[in-house]
Amino acid sequence: MNTRIKLLRVGVASCGIAAGAEAVQSKLRECAGNIPVVGVGCLGSCYAEPMVEAVLDDGSGILYGNVTPDDVPDILELGEKKRFVPPPLREKKQLIKVLALAGRVDPTDFDDYIAHGGYQGLENALKMTPDEVVNEMKLSGLRGRGGGGFPTGNKWSFLAAKKAPEKILICNADEGDPGAFMDRSLMESVPHQVLEGMLIAAHATGATKLFIYCRAEYPLAIKHLKIAISQIYEHKLNVVDGRELEIIIKEGAGAFVCGEETALIASLEGKRGTPRFRPPFPTDSGYKGAPTMINNVETYGNVPLILREGGAEFAKIGTAGSKGTKLFALAGDLKYPGLVEVPMGTTLGEIVFDMGGADRDAVKAVQTGGPSGGCIPVELFDTPVDYDSLRSLGAIMGSGGMIVIGKDRCMVETARYFLDFTHRESCGKCTFCRVGTTRMFETLERIVAGKGVPEDLDFLEDLGKKIKAGSLCGLGQTAPNPVLATLRYFRHEYEEHVRDHRCSALQCNALVQLELDREKCVKCRQCIRVCPVGAVSDDFVIDSEKCTRCNSCMDSCPKRAIKRVTKEI
Repeated sequence: MNTRIKLLRVGVASCGIAAGAEAVQSKLRECAGNIPVVGVGCLGSCYAEPMVEAVLDDGSGILYGNVTPDDVPDILELGEKKRFVPPPLREKKQLIKVLALAGRVDPTDFDDYIAHGGYQGLENALKMTPDEVVNEMKLSGLRGRGGGGFPTGNKWSFLAAKKAPEKILICNADEGDPGAFMDRSLMESVPHQVLEGMLIAAHATGATKLFIYCRAEYPLAIKHLKIAISQIYEHKLNVVDGRELEIIIKEGAGAFVCGEETALIASLEGKRGTPRFRPPFPTDSGYKGAPTMINNVETYGNVPLILREGGAEFAKIGTAGSKGTKLFALAGDLKYPGLVEVPMGTTLGEIVFDMGGADRDAVKAVQTGGPSGGCIPVELFDTPVDYDSLRSLGAIMGSGGMIVIGKDRCMVETARYFLDFTHRESCGKCTFCRVGTTRMFETLERIVAGKGVPEDLDFLEDLGKKIKAGSLCGLGQTAPNPVLATLRYFRHEYEEHVRDHRCSALQCNALVQLELDREKCVKCRQCIRVCPVGAVSDDFVIDSEKCTRCNSCMDSCPKRAIKRVTKEI
């Protein structure tokens, strides 16, 4: 065993656990002797999980990726077999600030967080008056990382100005965008950092009660938050300006609309999660009528940095209107999925190609802002990522989900997929969202089924704009974005579907069929065995009426003798 190793860190956030990290951790503890084996959070390189870092006695570290229990002896000898070297461009282009402690500290160890500078921001804040803290937040230029982009310091000043016996702070941890996992990773990896941000906000605003509204689908995040809260109570850090703050976790039931602040408050009160008209705004009348302020997880995660380094220092990073760094969850058609942290103003191309490792010749677009975002074509990838630039393209930054779309994807089907999610998640309170998104979805269903007509495109554009203008909350106001953006940049694909009843990407099942090349076929019968509906006959003919286009036969064919082709209608 190598005596130069002083510590072994194993990434046991959700991504690591899903890849088998717990077995690796167990094997390390069995074999590592006196070397401490510590479970840490996410390092961001989800594609290389499970990951292990061997920290040496000189303070340097060696990373190992895609580790299995069988690799443990090699790691303990500092072998080369599974050494992991992050892609150089991915490392060079990032600026790690908010995620600096993720993957470095044990999320359940209070002393480990303190040893790495934890609660220094709170200590600094408590030496300042509440007004001074609010002004420092304004100076930083931090805008809400949940997607709205409202200036955080301004929001804090609204709550601070209220005179009330009770004031409420809420952390919105209801991260519901498909493909987004920034907030989950922060809570799993550095729960104390999020809570420290909330305690600083409580001092600045005079809040008396703190809620964390976290979706129940995040059990590990909730577990780590509960441990951290108990440690805060134990060390009396919840006593701020003489007020003993109660910190409460509320587990949400997974309703996407509860990411909207008034719907979240209604759910927190035990009511059905539906939005309401504003005014009054939550800072005037929120939870049970008390002045209430909501920020999301990443916003609170930035706060300790600002109070440690100063608002002016924070504001040096980013663009004129968008300061600091931003976390993005990269997914889709790319080589290196995972978390990245970049300065505001980094271009889409740098994120997708240099950090995500996507093939420049194979990318068609990127979807930003989750299911309510917009699809931006590759021709516009020189656009800097900030709140205003993305909005000008018909997209939004949202909370930071970024899905890369390859050239073999159908943009009409992509829009249908996202609208399928948002129309189901409508709370139904307002007609524009409830009925309008359903009518848009039904129209897209007809188009991908080969039954669309040219007039459908004008209908989608007209109705989409009305839904945006007439919906009550952000869900309805942004739900048409995927359709409007794809119509704007990929109208030719819609026209092909309604005019020629063709899908060039061969993704729309009603417009394609499977074809078996009998010359390539070796009659291994694998396609017959795997077909769930018996669509492949004993003489190797595919019955197009029975076939569901599940692609099981294609995927299992050893000779790639089966392919999707355009169906003649």
